[in-house]
Amino acid sequence: MIHQYKLGGYNIVLDVCSGGLHVVDDLTYDIISGLNEIYEQQEALDKGNDGQSSAMIDVETLSEKVLSDMEEKYKGTEAGDPKEIRACYEQILELKKSGKLFTKDTYEPMAGDLKARTSGVVKALCLHIAHTCNLNCSYCFASQGKYHGDRAVMSFGVGKRALDFLIENSGNRHNLEVDFFGGEPLMNFQVVKDLVAYARSIEKEKGKNFRFTLTTNGVLIDDDVIDFANRECSNVVLSLDGRKEIHDRFRVDFAGNGSWEKIVPKFQKLVEARGGKNYYMRGTFTHANPDFLEDIKVMLDLGFSELSMEPVVCAEDDPSRLTEEDLPIVLDQYEKLAELMIERDAEGKPFTFYHYMIDLKGGPCIYKRISGCGSGTEYMAVTPWGDLYPCHQFVGEEKFLLGNIFDGVKNTAIQDDFMACNVYAREECRNCWARLYCSGGCAANAYHATGSVRGVYKYGCELFKKRIECALMVAIHREFADN
Repeated sequence: MIHQYKLGGYNIVLDVCSGGLHVVDDLTYDIISGLNEIYEQQEALDKGNDGQSSAMIDVETLSEKVLSDMEEKYKGTEAGDPKEIRACYEQILELKKSGKLFTKDTYEPMAGDLKARTSGVVKALCLHIAHTCNLNCSYCFASQGKYHGDRAVMSFGVGKRALDFLIENSGNRHNLEVDFFGGEPLMNFQVVKDLVAYARSIEKEKGKNFRFTLTTNGVLIDDDVIDFANRECSNVVLSLDGRKEIHDRFRVDFAGNGSWEKIVPKFQKLVEARGGKNYYMRGTFTHANPDFLEDIKVMLDLGFSELSMEPVVCAEDDPSRLTEEDLPIVLDQYEKLAELMIERDAEGKPFTFYHYMIDLKGGPCIYKRISGCGSGTEYMAVTPWGDLYPCHQFVGEEKFLLGNIFDGVKNTAIQDDFMACNVYAREECRNCWARLYCSGGCAANAYHATGSVRGVYKYGCELFKKRIECALMVAIHREFADN
C-alpha cells in the first residue's frame, strides 16, 4: 500500500508498510499512481480468493497502458520523451523489487503475538495524586478533577503501595514511568515529594530507574515546585490554551475568574529555570478556537517553544465540542502550522509541536506501531484510594475497573479486551494508510465515540491523518535543508 499527496511544494509518496518516503517529480508521481491502481485491483482479487490468485488481471498490459497515458499527458514537455518515461517506470519497479515501494503488509500475523509477549508487565502508572482541582474548566473530561466521584487526595501509604505494585509487576524493565496527575497534583504536593523520595531510596536496590512527569495547571507553582520539578521530573506538562481570551473562557477558578495572568509568569519562570527543555505547553482547542494556530503564535510570543494543542473530546451536547463545520478550519490550521514551522526554522527560531515529531531514520519499533499506547496492560491509572483503571480517561467508569494496587488486576475480561486492541483489531484500520503511525488510535476516544474500545473515533482519524501528512512534509523539508 502507498499513500500519495502534495503539500508544501512536494510530491510525497509514502510506502506504508516499509515506511519508505519518496519525494518525486510529477511524472514519477503519476506513474506510481497509475501502477498503484493496478496493484490494488490485483490485491482485491487476491483477498476475494482467500489469497489464491486464480483470478488475475493482466498487469503487464495495464502497465503499458499507464506508460502510453503518460506519453500522451506529457507530450511536448521536458518529461515527454518515451525513453525517459520507460526509464522512470523501470526505476519504480526496481524500488518495488527492493522492498521500498508497494511493499506488502507482513505485520498482521504478528500483532497478537507481539502484545502477548508483554502480558503482565507494567511499565508506567498515572498516579491520580489529587481528585480535586483549584480550577473549574467546563470542558474538563475529569469533571473538574472529581472523575464523577467525590473529591479526594492520595495518601502517602497508597502512593507508596502503587510504586511497589509497579516494581513488582515490571518484570525485567529497568526504566519505569510515573506521571503525577489530577485534578491538580500540586494540591497534594507534599505527598508528591515524599513519593519521589521513596522511589529514589529504593530504585538502585530494585534495579529500576524512575522517570517522573508532573502535569499542572500552574496556579500553585512557586520556587519550591520549580526546584523540585527541575531536579526530579524528566518532563513537565503545563496547561495553557494560548490567547488570554480563549484560555480565560474555560480555564477559570470557582469564582469564574480567568487564570491566564496568574499562571503565565509562573510558567515562564519554570521554563527558563529548565533551560527551555523537557516541558510541554499543553493546550486544548474547542469549537471556540478551531483557529488554534493563533494560540500557538501567542505561546511562541510568550517564549514557549515546546508546544502541544489537543482537540477537545467531550459529550455530543457539550457546546465546546468540535463540529463538522470546524473540521476544514482545523485541517487548514494544521497545514498553516507546518508552514509556520518551516518559516521559523529559516529564521533560526525553531519550535517543537508534539504531533509533528517524526523521526525519518528511526522512530517507534514495529511493536509500538502495531500495539499502541499499552493502556490497560503496560500502562494503568491509579485513583487516590488505589483502584486501577486502563488509563486516566477511564477513571470513574466502573465498567473499566481493573482491580487495585493491593490485590492486583481481577477484571481480566476487560484487560483481555485491551490486550486484543491493536491496529488490526479495528476493521476500519486495516486498509488505512496511517495505521502504522496511529496504531489504531486512542481506546478511550474510541469508546466514548462508539461504545467500544475497538471502535474508531472518525473525527479524530481525520485530524490524525492530516497531522501525519504535515509532519512528514516538515520532516522532508528539514532533511533537504540539512543537506
